[in-house]
Amino acid sequence: MHNWNTDTKILKKNPEEYAVWKLEQLINFGLDKERLDSKLVKKYWDKLQIDPKKKEALAFLLWQKRS
Repeated sequence: MHNWNTDTKILKKNPEEYAVWKLEQLINFGLDKERLDSKLVKKYWDKLQIDPKKKEALAFLLWQKRS
């Protein structure tokens, strides 16, 4: 994934911060043939800053219930 406004080399120095950032980018702006790792999404669920409707849909897919 290429991002023109974020220096990913610096961001990768903090693996947790990078994982959250990458998940947010993929969810908010499209997967571009990548797949989400459901374990990572669940792990960082409380830290993800994503659109509420997308978060509700993901919650339904991950846990088969409405959030």
